[in-house]
Amino acid sequence: MRGASVWAGLLGVEKALVDEVVLDPDEEVIVCSVRPRKGERNRCGVCRRRCPGYDGGEGVRRWRALDLGTVRAVVEAESPRVRCRDHGVVVAAVPWARHGAGHTRYFDDTVAWLAVACSKTTVTQLMRIGWRTVGGIVKRVCADVDAVTDRFAGLRRIGIDEISYKKGHKYLTVVVDHDTGTLVWAAPGRDRATLTGFFDALGAERSQALTHVSGDGAEWIGHVVAKHAPQAVLCADPFHVVAWATQCLDDVRREVWNQIRRQPGGTVPGGSRVGLRYQMSRGDAKTIQRSRWALWKNPEDLTANQVDKLAWIAKTSPRLHRAYLLKEGLRHVFKIKGEQGKTALHCWLGWAQRCRIPAFVALGRKIKRHLPAIHAALDHGLSNGLIESVNTKIRLITRIAFGFKDPNALIALAMLTLGGYRPPLPGRN
Repeated sequence: MRGASVWAGLLGVEKALVDEVVLDPDEEVIVCSVRPRKGERNRCGVCRRRCPGYDGGEGVRRWRALDLGTVRAVVEAESPRVRCRDHGVVVAAVPWARHGAGHTRYFDDTVAWLAVACSKTTVTQLMRIGWRTVGGIVKRVCADVDAVTDRFAGLRRIGIDEISYKKGHKYLTVVVDHDTGTLVWAAPGRDRATLTGFFDALGAERSQALTHVSGDGAEWIGHVVAKHAPQAVLCADPFHVVAWATQCLDDVRREVWNQIRRQPGGTVPGGSRVGLRYQMSRGDAKTIQRSRWALWKNPEDLTANQVDKLAWIAKTSPRLHRAYLLKEGLRHVFKIKGEQGKTALHCWLGWAQRCRIPAFVALGRKIKRHLPAIHAALDHGLSNGLIESVNTKIRLITRIAFGFKDPNALIALAMLTLGGYRPPLPGRN
């Protein structure tokens, strides 16, 4: 009995009796034959309810256990089937492994912990398993935590965004809790149906408890939030709004560059007065082409060379410089926030309307369409900065998870890493 208890502790075989332990010299593996205790027998593998027996199943089955030193170890036991009134005929549950798993709970938990903390090569070589097997284990562990954890408890302020996880326009929609900074939900896709799945999981009562929702201004987000949580204040993310202006600025830069490149030595429009034109050369075209970062960066982050480049643009291409000032003006709006920010935004919209730059005229109309969400962002100071931070971490996880066939394995790994689902190592408190 004493030796049986030691083997049960070493292999993590809980609520079971150890009958025999042998070393298989052919496979170089320790085989531990066990059987569940009386109270753990004839239980449904899905719901663990006591059920009548059905048949002997496939006979003896093995589960991979944690290695004992340098020697592999497996747990061996009968695998009868039972008839559950809810789930039909299923394999009986065993106390040392999850349903449908080929590894013990200790093995699964150790692999899940390592997948979060270590590299892909480390996990596969240390545990002597394939990387796709790691994906299946991560999904099982995440589902096990989901069954006993209410991840939507206390949700009040959330941020919604999408992130690309694979070539071919493959996206994930992610939802982050602004108050805790944790990832609370993710699913493949970026459309109304995908986000509706989140609110269905959240439930009508908890959807009504949401107070603030931040997003990137996408119409599909606004439509679903208005339908399921109309009381929540929808805040436009300042970073994305300024990114719209940055994209318009880059369009103007390319337009000016193409004009000079196609007609070197000619003239291009640029001044504030109608008909005022400036002589530009092929060398100037290269300077405009290489001015992207000088135009994109914040003024306080510019190098001396980039400051000189902006001064040159102000003299030679006032149209491009005016586009740069419009971008900086919109950034200033979100910098000051509050009522001052609203006043500055009103002035900026008037400036954009009469700037005679088509890209910024169109941007002004777009901002007017999103004006309530932008005003809410100025009032409440809520942004998707936290969500973008989570997205950056998911991108790193995506690189680690390269090779998982199922995107749900990537989501499970992200939940273990960023959602507070990470299991403790077996035997540690």
